Amino acid sequence: MSPGRKGLEPDAVTALAADAYVYGSPLVRQLSAVQACLHEGSGMLAPAPFNDFAHADGPATPGTHVPYAPADLVDALAQLDLSGGPVRLHVPDTGGAYYVLQFVDAWGNAFAYLGPRATGTGEGDWLVVPPGWAGTVPGGLSGVIDAPTSVVSVVGRLACDGPEDLPRVRALQQELTLTHLGDRAHRTGLPATEPGVPGELRFFEELRVWMADFPPASADRAYQDRFQPLGLLEEGISPYVSAGPGLVRALGRGLALGRLRVEEAARRAGAAPGGPPGAWRTVPHLRDYNLDHFGVGTLRGPEWTIADREASYLVRAVAARRGRRLPHGYEAVYAHTACDSRGHPLDGLHPYVLRLSPPPPVRAFWSLTVYDSPGGHLVANARERYAIGDRTPGLVHGADGSLTLHLAAERPADPAAAANWLPVPPGRFRALMRLHLPDRAILDGSYVIPPVGPLGGRAEA
Repeated sequence: MSPGRKGLEPDAVTALAADAYVYGSPLVRQLSAVQACLHEGSGMLAPAPFNDFAHADGPATPGTHVPYAPADLVDALAQLDLSGGPVRLHVPDTGGAYYVLQFVDAWGNAFAYLGPRATGTGEGDWLVVPPGWAGTVPGGLSGVIDAPTSVVSVVGRLACDGPEDLPRVRALQQELTLTHLGDRAHRTGLPATEPGVPGELRFFEELRVWMADFPPASADRAYQDRFQPLGLLEEGISPYVSAGPGLVRALGRGLALGRLRVEEAARRAGAAPGGPPGAWRTVPHLRDYNLDHFGVGTLRGPEWTIADREASYLVRAVAARRGRRLPHGYEAVYAHTACDSRGHPLDGLHPYVLRLSPPPPVRAFWSLTVYDSPGGHLVANARERYAIGDRTPGLVHGADGSLTLHLAAERPADPAAAANWLPVPPGRFRALMRLHLPDRAILDGSYVIPPVGPLGGRAEA
C-alpha cells in the first residue's frame, strides 16, 4: 500500500511523521553511527569491521580535536553483528583498575554492563547471543549476554593515570578480544536502503528498512503499527521512490516538526538548574528509557525506568541527539558548568577555586577537566595536565579532608595551590566533572558540587 492512501489529510500525515521521527530517530542515529564506525571511524578511533575492537592510542590530548573527549580514559569501541551466531568476548584482568563495557542495541538501549560495579575486574569470557538464540552454551564462561537486536555496539572505557600508565592500558587492549562462534558468516555492512529515494525522504527510508531488520521490543510494536499510513511498514520496493509531491511535502514538514520537538526537549534537559549561580548541571536519568531489556549490570527499579512508555520515546530521542554513548547514572554521572558562583562566564583571565568539602563520594574515581568554549576542546598548557581528581598524585588536602582545586591560566605561587592546580584556557571555558560509580548521595542530590568561585571570593555554595 502506498503511504497516505488511508484518507489521511496532509496535516494528519505531518503529525504522524513528527511522531515517527521522535520514535525512530534513535534507531537511525544509532545505526548511522555503526555504519560510520565500520567505514570511517569515530572520533579518536579508526574504522574497524564487525566483531573487532577499535582502540584509541591513549587519552585525549589538545591535538585530539574531539569535543569533550576524556583526558583520563582510553576509548574502545566494537560493533557486533550476531546475524551469523554468537560472539565470544574475552575480558582481561584489570588488577582492580576501573573499566566499563557498555552494551547498546540498535535502538540505543543500554542493556548490559561489564566492569567493577557489575562483574568485578577479574578475567572472564562472555557469550553475546542474538535474539531468540537457543544453542548450546560452551563451558568455562562467566555468563551469557542476550542481545535484543542482531547488531550491538560495545562502548568501552579504560581508566588511564597518565602517560606512564599507557603500557598497562595497551596490554589490556591486546587482551580485549572478540571471536565469532556462529555457524554462518556475519554481515559486512548494514541492510541497504532502496536507491532512488529522494534525499528529503532518506530518513523515512532508513527507518523503514532498519525497523524491519531490527524489530523493537514487542511492547513497542503496537505503537509502531500507527505508522502504516506513512509507508514505514511496507516490505519490498520502497514506497518513497515514487512518492507524490503532496506526500513529500507532508513528510518533510513532519520531519522538521519532529526535529524541533527533540531540539526543544534537549534544550529543556540542558537548561540551567535551579539553585545558586554557577550550579553544576547533571543528567543522571537520560538513559532511563530502556524498559524491556535488562541484562548483566543493569538496574530495573522504578528509579531507573520511565513509567510512561510514550514519554520514554522523547527521552530516548534526546539521548540519541546529545548523549548517545552516555551510561546510566548508576555507572557514571557527568556534571558541567560554564559559570562561576557570581553567574559570570568562566574565563581564563581570572583565577578560580573549587573547594570540595568533602570531595565527591564515588566508589571508582572522580576527575575534573576543562575545555575551551564553545568548541569543547582541550587546550595545551606547559604543565601538560588536562585533568585533576582523586587519582592525581601529590594533591594537598585540608586538615578537615577538604580539597581546594585552583583553576587558573597561570601557575599559582603558593606550593600547595600549585599542587592542586588545573591549568585553564586563556579565554572562556567549561568545566566538566566525571563521577564514576557515584554514591547514593550524588544520585539523590544530597551531595552538591559547589560552584566554582573567584580566587579570594566565597567559593562555597
